[in-house]
Amino acid sequence: MAKASAFEIGLKLIAALLMWIVGVWLIAFVDKIVGKSLKARKVEETLTTYISAALTAMLKIALALGVLGYLGVQTTTFAALLGAAGVAIGMAWSGLLAHFAAGAFLVVLRPFKVGDFVEAGGVTGTVEEVGLFVTKINTMDNVATLIGNSKVFGDTIKNYTANKVRRVELTAQLDHTGDTTKAIEILKEALSKIPNVASSPAPEVNIVTFTLAGPVLSVRPYCHNDHYWQVYFETNAAIRNELGKAGYAVPQQHLQVMQPAKAA
Repeated sequence: MAKASAFEIGLKLIAALLMWIVGVWLIAFVDKIVGKSLKARKVEETLTTYISAALTAMLKIALALGVLGYLGVQTTTFAALLGAAGVAIGMAWSGLLAHFAAGAFLVVLRPFKVGDFVEAGGVTGTVEEVGLFVTKINTMDNVATLIGNSKVFGDTIKNYTANKVRRVELTAQLDHTGDTTKAIEILKEALSKIPNVASSPAPEVNIVTFTLAGPVLSVRPYCHNDHYWQVYFETNAAIRNELGKAGYAVPQQHLQVMQPAKAA
């Protein structure tokens, strides 16, 4: 009897293992179908990823309860214990639940989507994924950074991709002896020759402030988001090269030192 009982238990464990393996495979299959369906309906990748992760988690919990029920574990009791444990874990892991809730708001409100260039949670880069608990951002120096969703949602979010046209913000320091009006004309002409600089709105070059070295010009060309860094670097080069060609002196701060006259 004991041997028969052990044999039956062994068969049941093997069957439960097979149920788990097949169940996990089916969940992956369903997840794949749902993902394709959402993509076919042109649902944003951010929302697709979030729905996929939530669906997989729920199906695996249901599968685990089913396998435990097959093994003879009282799932109602287990569910009650799981609920009590959930309350205890929820109190201990309130931060994790906050990340989950914030992730849901990020998906619903959609301040950004996968592929957007943003500044969120103190990190600047391209959004790779909005998960259940964390958001993955790839920084400009190619570092994958994970940020808790509650930190992302609770902080200021700057979406640089939201508007198609951006303004490049640069400055040009002039010497006191330089002709400011001519410098503005030179830079405006140089900006008009840089590829991908928008003609409307037109580039702006104006005196923005004064320093000990001389006047400071603000240099502000507009461009499409896709060409921002190309325009940024080429504008910097144009400021240096064009003003140099025109003979503008390198700005230097001047300090006048007064010495008291010696007594006779």
